[in-house]
Amino acid sequence: MNNVLNAEQIAAYNNDGYLIIPRFFNEQEVEKLYYVATEDDTISKNSYDVNDQSGKKSKLALWFTPGDDVYGLLTRSERMVNAVDKLLDGDAAVCHFHSKLMQKESRVGGAWEWHQDYGYWYKNEFLYPDQMISVMIAITDANKQNGCLQVIKGSHKMGRIEHGFAGEQVGASQHYVDLALKTMELVYVELKAGDALIFHSNLLHRSEANLSDNARWSMISCYNRQSNIPYNESSTSCIVPLETVPDEALLNSETTGIAEGADFLSKETDVSLK
Repeated sequence: MNNVLNAEQIAAYNNDGYLIIPRFFNEQEVEKLYYVATEDDTISKNSYDVNDQSGKKSKLALWFTPGDDVYGLLTRSERMVNAVDKLLDGDAAVCHFHSKLMQKESRVGGAWEWHQDYGYWYKNEFLYPDQMISVMIAITDANKQNGCLQVIKGSHKMGRIEHGFAGEQVGASQHYVDLALKTMELVYVELKAGDALIFHSNLLHRSEANLSDNARWSMISCYNRQSNIPYNESSTSCIVPLETVPDEALLNSETTGIAEGADFLSKETDVSLK
């Protein structure tokens, strides 16, 4: 696989605030990730529900330090880190802020309100949103029926907008969302399992509840430049340079689920819910 993004892809990301890479991970890699994720008792024990405004629940597990398990090997793979390095502003080392396994089950999986990731991370007192980025890997197909991500194309250029509470979630100011929707294109990001969506920390995005018979699982790894030091964040993962692993490691390694002692975030300490 060619791990270097081309000039056209980089320009598209800078203009639109996001980039879709089809088949970023192959079928065998995604099958392994899905099997491990759905059978991982440690992930299950450390997952918590987040309610939307209607009371429907999305489930997530979030951790900071990437290990030698299947999730860490994905996060630290050369293809992931090299892509991020091409898109982030600055030239300091690439670090891992956190990863999360998003579990939107059939019929009950809740919506995520319009928000910017930096609307959350601003509270952690990171100063440079252009040095922060998220990479979503579709573990199952994502489509309109099961609540795929929606983005407002180019909205990252608005900068951070005010956020308040929507259910148990932090949501962007609806007034500015409405203005953005008058001005910019709404895009439903439908992905096949193994596709990647890379998006800027200020891109406005949301997802609707999953009313279909098919679950939507995805993994999101969030990255930061080492130079972007937060002033209100207890985890140091976000300023520790990543040690990359070859792309082949995900399939070749016999490792499975995440370690019992991984540094998970709990619902009680999630600042995005406060």
